[in-house]
Amino acid sequence: MLWIQCRPIPVIEDHNAMPSNNIIKKNIAYFGFKTKSGSTHLARTIMLEDLEVLLAHVDDPKAEKAAYIRAIEKENCLGKRSGITRALTTKHLTTLYGLDPTIPLFKVLLFFWRRDCEGHPLLALLCAHARDRLLQISAPFILKLNEGTPIFREELETYIENVAPDRFSDATLTSLAQNINASWTKSGHLKGRVKKIRVRARPTPGAVAYALFLGYLGGHRGPSLFQSEYARLLDCTVEHAMELAEQASQKGWIVFKRIGDVMEVQFPHLLNQTDMERIREQS
Repeated sequence: MLWIQCRPIPVIEDHNAMPSNNIIKKNIAYFGFKTKSGSTHLARTIMLEDLEVLLAHVDDPKAEKAAYIRAIEKENCLGKRSGITRALTTKHLTTLYGLDPTIPLFKVLLFFWRRDCEGHPLLALLCAHARDRLLQISAPFILKLNEGTPIFREELETYIENVAPDRFSDATLTSLAQNINASWTKSGHLKGRVKKIRVRARPTPGAVAYALFLGYLGGHRGPSLFQSEYARLLDCTVEHAMELAEQASQKGWIVFKRIGDVMEVQFPHLLNQTDMERIREQS
């Protein structure tokens, strides 16, 4: 059981409640997080449509990784034209999402995916963000923009070049910026085909619960659960995120209770014994 002191909004991050970075780094690979500089966005987006079709085709939360690979490459459930394209699709989707129920990030993605259809865009973004470095890099640029602000590809190119100087050719940088903008459009943070406009994403109970779960695995404790990088992707106020967390709790997906200034947060359906042992190392 995790007890959190809840203060009036805005919540201030409780740095003293954070575990050591060394312990967190030891466990992030086990949970499914990635910190390497590679990115699917050099070639593709978050591939939301492909993920939708694949997870509907492999309709078994206990299916092994081989079942997803077989569905893409042998059964061609995504309708790709060649074996090479099918293999590349497998690679990209595996890089973004894991496609392996032994990976906690993917296992819990499936849990919420099957229960919260409206949350699919944000659920996909949250998981991809935990595993794609260049998507992570782009988040501050997108999230800081006011609603209604137009976004030009060249501005994102300049931002990426400043954050990661001399890493990409001009052509690669253009393609990368286009793919990243497309991903943020699929997640609901942008709208428009050619001209992109900043809009507000639409968080759901499942997306909020998944964001809290990712923040918890990443080492956040106390009030910082609602101000982690994953919580910020929800694109809503802390108070609204708490309201949606309460709805997730009412559905039995997580435990989230507020009594006065105290909150209780638990994930009893999402963590097995091995997961809990890893988490106790971070406490």
